[in-house]
Amino acid sequence: MSVQVENLEKNMAKLTVEVAAEDFEKAVQAAYMKNRNKITIPGFRKGKAPRVMIEKMYGAGIFFEDAANALIQAEYPKAAEESGLDIVSQPEIDVVQIEKGKAFIFTAEVAVKPEVTLGEYKGLEVEISSVEVTEEEIAAELKKEQENNSRTIDVDDRAVAQGDMVTLDFEGFVDGVAFEGGKGTDYPLTIGSNSFIPGFEEQLVGAELNVEKEVNVTFPENYHANDLAGKPAVFKCTVKAIKVKELPELDDEFAKDVSEFDTLEEYKADIAKNLKERKESVAKRETEDKAVDAVIENAQMDIPEAMIQNQIQQLMQDFIRRMQSQGLSIDQYYQFTGLDNAKIQEQMRPQALKRIQSRLVLEKIAEVENIQISDEKLEEELKSMAEMYKMEVEKLKEVMGDYEKEQIKKDMAVQEAVTLVAESAKVVEKKEEAAE
Repeated sequence: MSVQVENLEKNMAKLTVEVAAEDFEKAVQAAYMKNRNKITIPGFRKGKAPRVMIEKMYGAGIFFEDAANALIQAEYPKAAEESGLDIVSQPEIDVVQIEKGKAFIFTAEVAVKPEVTLGEYKGLEVEISSVEVTEEEIAAELKKEQENNSRTIDVDDRAVAQGDMVTLDFEGFVDGVAFEGGKGTDYPLTIGSNSFIPGFEEQLVGAELNVEKEVNVTFPENYHANDLAGKPAVFKCTVKAIKVKELPELDDEFAKDVSEFDTLEEYKADIAKNLKERKESVAKRETEDKAVDAVIENAQMDIPEAMIQNQIQQLMQDFIRRMQSQGLSIDQYYQFTGLDNAKIQEQMRPQALKRIQSRLVLEKIAEVENIQISDEKLEEELKSMAEMYKMEVEKLKEVMGDYEKEQIKKDMAVQEAVTLVAESAKVVEKKEEAAE
């Protein structure tokens, strides 16, 4: 086998791979041996027909496709390694010559890892959200806990009010005729949830228990049912039950019930502490993300389309696996959302590009800063991984090859580059937008 490399535009390259005629003949013979039992020739028992007879009857190239596939599978990885290129995409294969008695020639067009020219990457200014905890945020957390510990009580001495949870019978009419899907019995509805057509819930405020009330609405122009879109409708509604949430008092007893603290003030202090920690964690990630974004903005790189498409395919595979873990096939997802493969991939394109850009600039920083991962650091990482997978570290090492270990080292170096960029950044607190 021999390989020639042709550099193309935009970080693409073409490998021309030539496999000797005798090796092609061996591959054709192997294809014959593999497939002969599937071929019937009159006068011969199945699987016993000579190759020459099969080729005479079905054509000289009957085994060429299988032979070519086997050779490409075997020879492309060797050619890729011999080329010395840093290939970052799946090859686009094209057979150039396939003929009996001649060398087998194919080309592989591939994307090559782009060279990155870094700009400034230290001391970059990044704007992040405040980590200070406000009284309003503490109050909101307390409110959530109140809601979680509330009880529902029946109301029978008044009409429907905003925020009530009602049980409702209704039937809708357009031009005096009931329409499909417009009827509900014992339907639960929270007034103010905006889960019905605009104007519907507002008109139920003031409705009396078990007294029919007409609600007049107009379906939105973009309503999903075309036969109803933009049309006025009348709903005959009967409220059968009214319920309200009763919230517990915010006092020391409440604190004792919902926490390990004896007083409300102690509980509030703990809420403030947890909110602070959460905000600091978010701020750390925000600093890292924005610092890397700034590095990308300052850098220069020409990313080949094939590299982007390869990344999109990886994202698609991850997405499909997530869907399957939720018991949903990709076809079902398309049916439910109205999306298709092309639309999903287009949506993924910015994420794919960002992922590639981030990795490239961080690898370059790791190279420039000479970030090396020692065997000791790798050992610590493997121990952490073993704990996560609930297996012995030696067992993990056994199933992990040298390539996987080197990849982990690269990932660790990239993460150290992230830390370097983030820790050197000049952090500026984001100014709150003035309320209009």
